[in-house]
Amino acid sequence: SVLSRYENQITILSDYLEEFPETDEPVWILGRQHHLNTDKSKLLLDISARLWFTYRRKFSPIGGTGPSSDAGWGCMLRCGQMMLAQALICRHLGRDWQWEKHKKQPEEYHRILRCFLDRKDCCYSIHQMAQMGVGEGKSIGEWFGPNTVAQVLKKLALFDEWNSLAVYVSMDNTVVIEDIKKMCWSPAQSSSVAHSSAHLHRSALGRNRNTAGLCTGWKPLLLIIPLRLGINHINPVYIDAFKECFKMPQSLGALGGKPNNAYYFIGFLGNELIYLDPHTTQSFVDSEENGTVDDESFHCQQAPHRMKIMNLDPSVALGFFCKEECDFDNWCSLVQKEILKQQSLRMFELVQKHPPHWPPFIPPTKPEVTTTGAELIESTDKLFELEEEFEILSV
Repeated sequence: SVLSRYENQITILSDYLEEFPETDEPVWILGRQHHLNTDKSKLLLDISARLWFTYRRKFSPIGGTGPSSDAGWGCMLRCGQMMLAQALICRHLGRDWQWEKHKKQPEEYHRILRCFLDRKDCCYSIHQMAQMGVGEGKSIGEWFGPNTVAQVLKKLALFDEWNSLAVYVSMDNTVVIEDIKKMCWSPAQSSSVAHSSAHLHRSALGRNRNTAGLCTGWKPLLLIIPLRLGINHINPVYIDAFKECFKMPQSLGALGGKPNNAYYFIGFLGNELIYLDPHTTQSFVDSEENGTVDDESFHCQQAPHRMKIMNLDPSVALGFFCKEECDFDNWCSLVQKEILKQQSLRMFELVQKHPPHWPPFIPPTKPEVTTTGAELIESTDKLFELEEEFEILSV
């Protein structure tokens, strides 16, 4: 706890700026543009509406005998929770949903919050994420990087039937359109269903409805792109493309920060990134008997933190959410226009077809298990053997 308090003080001294500067430059927050001179209050409301996950203490020990606090090691896991929570907010409540203190919120909001409570039976809890990280080579209590937390979310999402997300984590700085569409259209029951019959069953298996009330069958997409934007420092050639990502309506921000110090980046102003900081230790909060959650500690109600973009560690992960197929198609068009226009160093590649030298792409499906913890980790690891073999070969 002493180390945690010291870390908090260092963070505040180095990065925290209480007020936004007087400027005519627009502020971009997760695909929305704000102007400080005319709608500063709307900007602050938009930021405070994001779910804010921080270190917690006094929860049940992870694994029964492990740590009862994640202070000092769980910051990247908390940032991963924030990115995923933003995807779920967009999925159920919409990007323009706003939070106000003491205002009654819809049941979907409380259900989203319950997914992240620090309990072993919540699907995206610190318990589940830390234990699933064991399958990624991370001991409980060990710090995660952006790619590791992306892989953990990808595995845990297979057990989340309510949100029914398709989580795609890009490999080798490459996003494959064919693979994403195959995954988002694939039937939810079993990978043994032939692709030809999948098209016939889309309407029956689909969970989403379009404005006409017809089932679409597209599983909402959480797209995570882990990147290395330099060696020891971010390469300035990537800065404009990186900032463009926050302008896209599909933006979920970025995971990153400084060595062993993770932040959830949600936007930018000029050459400063705006982020939510998980380095505050709060007490464990559980749900009430009626299912609601005392949510005041899950929203940051102060002016947000900022840091110069050149101080960013080059290891990051971009996040995007596409509720419908048209959202993904629009994202692809924006990438072609704004990201791939660079003729020299590109931040990442977007390709139509699955590269022939890669292993075949098999959409992951939920393993047939009835338990969690170590057995769950062992069973889900088998789903990703092909990917792991590819990563070893590419190294």
